[in-house]
Amino acid sequence: MPRWLWITLAVATLALFWVAGRDPAAVPATGAGGSLACPQMASPAGLAEPLQVLVADAPVATIDGHRLRPLAAFALEARVLGREDYRFDRNAALSPTDLALGWQRMADPAVYKQLDISQRGRWYHYRWGAEGPPLPVQEIVRSSANMHLVPANDRVAAAIDRVKKDQTVRLQGWLVEIRSDDGWLWRSSLTREDSGDGACELIYVCELESF
Repeated sequence: MPRWLWITLAVATLALFWVAGRDPAAVPATGAGGSLACPQMASPAGLAEPLQVLVADAPVATIDGHRLRPLAAFALEARVLGREDYRFDRNAALSPTDLALGWQRMADPAVYKQLDISQRGRWYHYRWGAEGPPLPVQEIVRSSANMHLVPANDRVAAAIDRVKKDQTVRLQGWLVEIRSDDGWLWRSSLTREDSGDGACELIYVCELESF
């Protein structure tokens, strides 16, 4: 059996144990030309926080002239704190949309609506008034993030286009690293504890629903 298939099966097994008892996800999607298989994972419905399963030596896929390497299988259910669409930066050809997402207490409108939330330059920003932040700052960092979405196919791209602020989204796919021959590198964060430059998740999205 090819090594990449063993990796995918291992990811699926770990994810199923993590969220045992949940229904399987939809049939996995593929990237352009079918070059990047996606992990079979349990449904993200009801996940209290993002599910991440690290992988090693995953196969590298070439998509639109870029090399994508999966770093971890990833799934989450979260509230949309904001969205920003991009057309003119280099990244937009692969990831035209960023979503600022919140989970746990940051998914509660009574909490996050006390913050002034904005997105620009591929960053997610929040400010609070004189009364102070509604949660400890480290909790805001740990339970919200700006996420760059790379749709696996046209169906996923259309689903991303339908996402609106204040909705709930469920998604799954890969956290990835993207490289090009000229040395350009875009790499996902692999922790929810970071902030600032490099703290965003870069997700190759296989499945997404919003409601």
